[in-house]
Amino acid sequence: MKLSDVPILTEAVLALGVGAFALAFIPFRHVANHAARTGGRPARTREEIMPVRRAVRRAARNVPWRAMCFEQGLAVKVMLRRRGLSTVIHYGVAREDDGKALKAHVWVTSGGHMVIGGEVAPQFTELAQFPPTA
Repeated sequence: MKLSDVPILTEAVLALGVGAFALAFIPFRHVANHAARTGGRPARTREEIMPVRRAVRRAARNVPWRAMCFEQGLAVKVMLRRRGLSTVIHYGVAREDDGKALKAHVWVTSGGHMVIGGEVAPQFTELAQFPPTA
């Protein structure tokens, strides 16, 4: 790790912590209202989003708490918004391999660019977007 990576990694750890706390202790409707807030402009290039993506993914692998797709999605939203970029959080579901249970997944886009969670997104049926699109 380079010394220049410390600020954005610290921000990512804090954002993941806030996201994990919110999902554990705040009613979902309040979390959804926060996720639906708009602001900023969509990313024009992937290069604009890559530092945040790398930091959140790296931090999520190393924090001592659960930092799955939803926590990562909230962290990315907060971090990109601080940089003046808008995001859309997508929420989807799919059947587990046993065909009975459902599993959920969150992925985030900005300006048509996949920010995080896109690797498995095609396996899921999208149920909601925050903010909703027309």
